[in-house]
Amino acid sequence: MKLLLASKSPRRRQLLSQLGYPIDYITLDTDEHISSPLPAAEVAEYLARRKAAAYPTEKLKDDEVLVTADTVVVHNGQVLGKPATRDDAVAMLHNLSGDKHTVYTGVCLRSIVKDISFTESTDVYFRHLTDKDIDYYVDNYRPYDKAGAYGIQEWIGMVGVSRIEGCYYNVMGLPVARLYERLSSIFESR
Repeated sequence: MKLLLASKSPRRRQLLSQLGYPIDYITLDTDEHISSPLPAAEVAEYLARRKAAAYPTEKLKDDEVLVTADTVVVHNGQVLGKPATRDDAVAMLHNLSGDKHTVYTGVCLRSIVKDISFTESTDVYFRHLTDKDIDYYVDNYRPYDKAGAYGIQEWIGMVGVSRIEGCYYNVMGLPVARLYERLSSIFESR
């Protein structure tokens, strides 16, 4: 079996490549705007399914599984996407500082015979971040491609995250253990 990963995320590419499956990388341009209200915990899976729907089923081969994913950070019921500007990134990190938030990653797996989607959640606790910490991180790591304006695997994760409850890799953007379990169920059914 071969995986088709529809993601521009270098972190997802790295994590998925370590599972040992042959992978092709594809790009899908999908509108990520949500027009109707959706509970924050459902947004990531909804977007992952929307991405998967953008890839025509007839393009899938018998031995391929399409993998799409989306990650959102939710703090006090508010979905934090990717920051558009430096000011957005600084504001997001100030909001997360000294508090708990939840990272949701929605994943959709689609073959010609199965369509599976799921959401993984992880609670992340930040210690209090100083203005100096936030400025240093934003200016040196430029987290504009990361939900919530941070990457746990980067400097801010090492110095700012006091603990997590759940899957570390989920916070990076791909809940690898659960994904492996679901892929195994697809492969066993063949």
